Amino acid sequence: MNSTKKIVYFGILTSLGLALHIVEGFIPNPFMGVVPGAKIGLANIIGLMTLVMFGLKFALSVNLMRVLMAGLLTGAVTSMMYGLAGALLSTFLMWMALNLLPRFLSLVGVSVLGALGHNVAQLSVASVMIQNIRIFVYLPFMMFASIFTGIFIGLTAYFVLQKLKGRVSKLTYSLT
Repeated sequence: MNSTKKIVYFGILTSLGLALHIVEGFIPNPFMGVVPGAKIGLANIIGLMTLVMFGLKFALSVNLMRVLMAGLLTGAVTSMMYGLAGALLSTFLMWMALNLLPRFLSLVGVSVLGALGHNVAQLSVASVMIQNIRIFVYLPFMMFASIFTGIFIGLTAYFVLQKLKGRVSKLTYSLT
């Protein structure tokens, strides 16, 4: 793919991820009573699709740019640390699963794994920031929510990728 197409795809995917992140801020949190702070993670649809279509390096670039821009645009600069850690670990785990376990994990399974990794990374950052490892008591509750959000994100990414199949010049992961 030539550099102009890469720049265009990068801009479109980053913008879509950023838009979904902002839109999600207006959606009431379905987990608030059970897992305060848990989010659906709509922007992760774009992250997973980017990973499938263009690979690790491109997905990391899109995810990191989206997190940085979201933090700067919404004023939630401190939450960027949580988002950056979550984006890095989840993208890397999903890439490993796509490449090492394609026969054992569907795109939904890959997404759930990414959601779980995202939570571990965010709690790790929180534990360093508050200097208290006891925050990991919250992990089982977050993991429970991750199962549902991961399924939703994985299914959505799968169906969108099915619609894009044949329209995007390079899909690095077989959807069948």
